Amino acid sequence: MSLDTPHILCVNPWIHDFAAFDFWAKPLGLLYIASILKNNGLRVSFIDCLDRFHFKTGTNIKVLKDGRGPYEKKEIPFPLDIKNHIKTNNIKEITKRCFSRYGIEPDWFRYDLKKQEKPDLIFVTSLMTYWASGVKETISIIKEIYPDVPVVLGGIYASLCPEHAKKNSGADEVVTGNAENILQKLVKDYTNFSFISCFDFKNLDSLPLPAFDLLSYLAYVPVLTSRGCPFSCEYCACSFLEPEFKRRSPESVFQEITFWHYKYNVFNFAFYDDAFLIDSKNYAFPFFEKIINSNMNLSFYTPNAIHIREITKKSANLMFKSGFKTIRLGLETTNFSSSRRYDTKIQENEFFNAVKHLKNAGFKSKKIGAYLLCGLPEQTLEEIEQSIKIVKKSGIQPVFAYYTPIPNTPMWKKAVKNSRFDIEKDPFFTNNSLFPCLNKDISIKSIYQLKNFIKTF
Repeated sequence: MSLDTPHILCVNPWIHDFAAFDFWAKPLGLLYIASILKNNGLRVSFIDCLDRFHFKTGTNIKVLKDGRGPYEKKEIPFPLDIKNHIKTNNIKEITKRCFSRYGIEPDWFRYDLKKQEKPDLIFVTSLMTYWASGVKETISIIKEIYPDVPVVLGGIYASLCPEHAKKNSGADEVVTGNAENILQKLVKDYTNFSFISCFDFKNLDSLPLPAFDLLSYLAYVPVLTSRGCPFSCEYCACSFLEPEFKRRSPESVFQEITFWHYKYNVFNFAFYDDAFLIDSKNYAFPFFEKIINSNMNLSFYTPNAIHIREITKKSANLMFKSGFKTIRLGLETTNFSSSRRYDTKIQENEFFNAVKHLKNAGFKSKKIGAYLLCGLPEQTLEEIEQSIKIVKKSGIQPVFAYYTPIPNTPMWKKAVKNSRFDIEKDPFFTNNSLFPCLNKDISIKSIYQLKNFIKTF
């Protein structure tokens, strides 16, 4: 590769939060960008501030059988003056908690930056909106080492809170939406290097595999078989971030998994899809059959939840035979009436039938969980308790999913109105650990009591 081509550095930033754990989390969008650039002839490097396997970590690295594990962490101050953002007297509730930077040490990051050939352009991604301060710290250290190198920020936080990102992140440019569509322009604008992309971004099968080869170690690989979602749940930003629902072919997904397994000895795969089982006959079923016939003995996980209505006797059997180890169901609430406020995905009999099919297929009860949204605007304690009881009645595990208010979702205005914090001022207060929209009649203590009750299952 010619040294005349630009050197692009891609950076995955730190997490700043009250808690964080590696639940099969990788910057998939950024790694697709890196791969597209590499395949178009550019020189690409990658630094992961969340690298659990960084060479300076030493040998005491905890890795679960499924590839997950804890991040390094260091307690840090809160990123802002909390008093100016709280509507009610909740200061002690927040300040008594430990707030931390998750990921590698700042000096390790400086070392990694300095050992790079000086980049011509730096791309930084972002995920949760309330991790904005982690993005800011990451970019500040980049600018400390390379003050004259342009930094472009993209990702979910940048797309959902662009004005906040422009004002606070320190990036030279903030891009919203899918950066693949403007990648050529960004490279041209900042490096004066032109290239004609060899990929059709409308056809997901034409895209290269994400650049996981740039990572220090692969304990698992996340897989995205589609983009967007055919549903429009009030609390979810998927339809805003990816308005069009597009899918890869079963053969394309199978070939990707085969590649990572045989070339990098990866056995754990996590599906990032929001609608993996939709139209199973044409997508999931052919994929399952290919996996079963391959005899690769892999393990699959569904952290983003499976659509309950699509779990039939056949799909459950195929998932079990394919090697799915844990199943998460997108139940959200057991208010199955026509007045169900948050989404319209399922009915009560569909939930119980799905659980029955999964158990009959061979899944143990402790390996099946149903996500229950907790902390929604106007949600009552009785509704939460009822949801737990119904899930327990089915014989599977209730799993709390604490609500995060997200800009550009149908529920956002209601969240702003009901929040105990000024969530429009700073995304820090949308952190689900703070229960920003918890009904004033519900104490956080009662939520933790319910959480402990769930653990006794």
